[in-house]
Amino acid sequence: MKLVSPSTIYQASYISYIKELGNEERYPFTLDLTFNNFQTLLKQLNDYSFGKNLPTGTVQNTTLWLVDNIEIVGVTNLRHYLNEAITHCGGHIGLSIRPSKRGNGFGNRLMRLSIDYLNKLGVSQIHIHCYKDNLGSAKAILNCGAILDSEITDNNHTVQRYIKSTD
Repeated sequence: MKLVSPSTIYQASYISYIKELGNEERYPFTLDLTFNNFQTLLKQLNDYSFGKNLPTGTVQNTTLWLVDNIEIVGVTNLRHYLNEAITHCGGHIGLSIRPSKRGNGFGNRLMRLSIDYLNKLGVSQIHIHCYKDNLGSAKAILNCGAILDSEITDNNHTVQRYIKSTD
C-alpha cells in the first residue's frame, strides 16, 4: 500500500470509487470534480498542486491516492497553507476511504501519511477538522496525536477542530 499522485493507471479504480460513494457527501472536495475527461481531471489536480487555476476561496493543495496495487483505497487532499475561511472550517487535510474499505485501519494510515506529507512541506501546526458525528474520522485524527482544539457550528453541523503539532 502506498500514496501516489493521480494517474491514468488508476482511472478505472477512480471511477468505481466514485460510483461506490453513490450519493454520500464527498470529501475531499476534489472528488466532486468532473471526471468525464480523465486527462482534464489530472491536469486540474496537477494545477492545484502548483497553486494554478484555483477555484475561488481555495488555496494551493495536493491530492494523493492511497492505493493497494491498482485499487484506490482512499483519497487525501492536503492544503499547503490555510486562508481565513479554511482555518475557520476545513483545515489542512480532507480525506476519504472507499466505503467497502472502511473500518480496516486505512483511515489511520492515510491520516499518518497525510501528516507526514504536510511535515515535508514545512507545516508545523496542522489543523484537521471533521463533523462531530463522524466517529471514524475523529478516531483517526486522535490516533495520530492531534488534540481537540474547539467545536463550531457550521451549516447546522457541529465541526470539531483538532490541532496536530509536529515541532
